[in-house]
Amino acid sequence: MDLEERVAELERRMAELESGQAAPAPAPAAGEGDFWALDALKARHPVTEDKDGAVLFTGSVRVPTGHRYEWQYGQLTEALFEGDWAETAESFAALGNPVRLRLLREILGGLRTAAELAALDDVGTTGQIYHHLRQLTGAGWLHTVGRGQYEVPVGRVVPLLVVLTAARPVT
Repeated sequence: MDLEERVAELERRMAELESGQAAPAPAPAAGEGDFWALDALKARHPVTEDKDGAVLFTGSVRVPTGHRYEWQYGQLTEALFEGDWAETAESFAALGNPVRLRLLREILGGLRTAAELAALDDVGTTGQIYHHLRQLTGAGWLHTVGRGQYEVPVGRVVPLLVVLTAARPVT
């Protein structure tokens, strides 16, 4: 591993530590109760006559490179309805392209440079790849590390997987 890769890995680890991911609270395993996460959310933010509840997303994942990410974020329902939903359009638009979604998956899988991504089938020309990378970077789904290397920011890995999960049909 060269110096730039080692520095990028140290920066990623520092971001994990600073975000509080190093000491996650223990949680029941999936399947140990139908709505254990929902029950905990309702206990903390109940829906009542004067309270609107909250939305929570969380995840503890290992991506194909072996890196582990843990993340939790929530918003009060009131704040969500008072906020400007149009502010999210750029982020959704960046994800609204099959090639961009593939690039994100490949980057999480370990490909880091535009040259590595250009070697993939069906992702377009180098110019098109750079266009897609700029869109994803501008929307905050990617950032650059080192020379021409891309990664999904630590705080965006679980949210990306949440968005993908939410976009799938409920079975």
